[in-house]
Amino acid sequence: MLYTRKGDTGSSGLFRTKERLPKDHPIYEALGTLDELGAFLGLCRARVRTLKCDHDPIDAEQILLYMQECLFVVQAEIAGGDRSLTSSNVTVLEQTIDRLENLIEPPHSFVISGTTEASALYDYARTIARRAERAAIAAKRSAPATRAYLNRLSSLLYVLARHAAYCETGEELQPSYLV
Repeated sequence: MLYTRKGDTGSSGLFRTKERLPKDHPIYEALGTLDELGAFLGLCRARVRTLKCDHDPIDAEQILLYMQECLFVVQAEIAGGDRSLTSSNVTVLEQTIDRLENLIEPPHSFVISGTTEASALYDYARTIARRAERAAIAAKRSAPATRAYLNRLSSLLYVLARHAAYCETGEELQPSYLV
């Protein structure tokens, strides 16, 4: 059965502790935002299956799947489970960021999102990742490696967006700040 009716009162239980908390508790905000990010990364993964980059091929689909797997561990940690990310998970993201940065000319100013569909999806995922990071910090249930991972995650999504735009167009628009 997919419903229990237990949440009808506005509370929900955590996996390990069976503790019931109000659904607007910071823990559920963090879990919900992490779930949203994981689902959105799935959308990105589905989109990049069709994105081919002749200049600098990367396995973006595998990178995104790794992110999604790690997010399940983060959710388990915040929910009180016995799993946590480690510094090696952070290192994987840092190495991927470094590799991607070497493939593109980094922008020297802000960029306007939407140069390509894939770059826009990555930019949107980056904003969700930043929100997830803030929510995880507010929940006060994340270890230092998890906080570092969430911080690097948005950087990786940023460079993936720049790489996707580079692959499809080679350039991105910068804001003119004209009003």
